[in-house]
Amino acid sequence: MEKVIITGGCGFIGSHLAQKLAEWNYDVLVIDNLATGDLGNLRQEGIRLEICDILEDRFTPTVLEFSPDYMIHLAAQANVHKSIQNFLYDEQVNVRGTLKVMDAAIQSKVKKMIFASSSAVYGKPEYFPIDLQHKIRPLSPYGTSKYASELYLTIAKKLYQLDYTILRYGNVYGPRQNSKLEGGVVAVFSTALAQNSRPVIYGDGEQTRDFVFVEDVVSANIQALHHGSGKTLNVSSGTQVSINELYRLMKSISGSDIDPIYAPGREGDIRQSYLCIRETEEALQWKPVTDLKAGLRKTFEYYQSTVQDGKKEDEE
Repeated sequence: MEKVIITGGCGFIGSHLAQKLAEWNYDVLVIDNLATGDLGNLRQEGIRLEICDILEDRFTPTVLEFSPDYMIHLAAQANVHKSIQNFLYDEQVNVRGTLKVMDAAIQSKVKKMIFASSSAVYGKPEYFPIDLQHKIRPLSPYGTSKYASELYLTIAKKLYQLDYTILRYGNVYGPRQNSKLEGGVVAVFSTALAQNSRPVIYGDGEQTRDFVFVEDVVSANIQALHHGSGKTLNVSSGTQVSINELYRLMKSISGSDIDPIYAPGREGDIRQSYLCIRETEEALQWKPVTDLKAGLRKTFEYYQSTVQDGKKEDEE
């Protein structure tokens, strides 16, 4: 049985990944400081958990004791606006934290490290779809810290033979995403519709994003364990949808007649974004298989049940 460590495994993506790996008979250890992760996300039998920050002294001994075959690094400071407000903290978690994970991976002689990066490294798109040859011009400390970590990984492969695959995520959505954290417009819409409240759309709503369902991201990570050696790859649906169209779909799924509130656009928001995944499909032998409407339905049903469970607890 192969062993996998997932940092940030109590979070949105990490918990889905831990669950799937456990189902596939991997021995899984989740390491999470619970800064944004939720213990309630880990309900699968057979998943070990160590509550620990990747910057703590005991992180490396914990990794060495488990002796993983693979490490999947998801733990991060993932809020763009917070990275602007406090770039030193962003650097500490995303750069130094990643270096700590890399060092532990090297000492453990893992077969491979999978790193969760972001399409934020590209900055303002110059053409579409955004492929791997696109210029790297991040607009925030968050995007900069992700790219710095990518560069460290390429050096670590040359100097220390640490194999890796870097996955640059598009806009990931699905059950368990925290609507209070940045980047979760689907979670925000789902929660609002489940509560019969009006969500806010910033700008005219015609800005586009590349939404990819969490289960497709999970399958990309699993494929990357054995494919894509030394590669940097985009992980997304490879299509774009406007925020207005997204809301229309979700409104239809929920059966709601609630209209959104339009507010002024936010400074720094990119107008259009979607990624090219051709190289990812070839390198990982992977394709996103979840239709947007099907993924949105699964997501809404999750938030609807969460809201209903909350009401029951309040009544009790």
